[in-house]
Amino acid sequence: MTGAFDDLLDANEKYASTFTHSGLSGRAARGLAVVTCMDSRIDPLGLLGLTAGDAKILRNAGARVTDDVLRTLVLAVYLLGVDRVLVMPHTDCRMSKSTDEDVHNLIAADYGVDTRSLEFQTVPDQRAALRHDITRITSSPYLPDDLVVGGALYDVHTGRLQSVEL
Repeated sequence: MTGAFDDLLDANEKYASTFTHSGLSGRAARGLAVVTCMDSRIDPLGLLGLTAGDAKILRNAGARVTDDVLRTLVLAVYLLGVDRVLVMPHTDCRMSKSTDEDVHNLIAADYGVDTRSLEFQTVPDQRAALRHDITRITSSPYLPDDLVVGGALYDVHTGRLQSVEL
């Protein structure tokens, strides 16, 4: 793994030289899991006032509660100390600006790749999608009834969170 990743390996050497997190356990110290988007403008720990070891961060395109997110939440709740979940999509999300069909057509036209076997779970209505995703968590037979679940929309232009009532 050289060449294209040299900058990252160099940065890691600097990071490792002052590394201080070796004493952390795998448990979420603040009992929190955050489901958010993969968007690189989001710093989930920083915007929530958290530090390494405080929370489990689950990221995917659009901050969607997929089957894999549910699987991961089950592990986080029962094995890693999570007792509350925040689902946190964001403003100016590429997934909220297109339909799945638009994305398939764009990728086919620009790159010649047929992605129609994939479901991208685009988000035409972020608040409706957020309510749906929270319901997926709260109605899961694999998660405890007393799991605290909330939703908030992160504004990538102001850094502020807006709680979304369900």
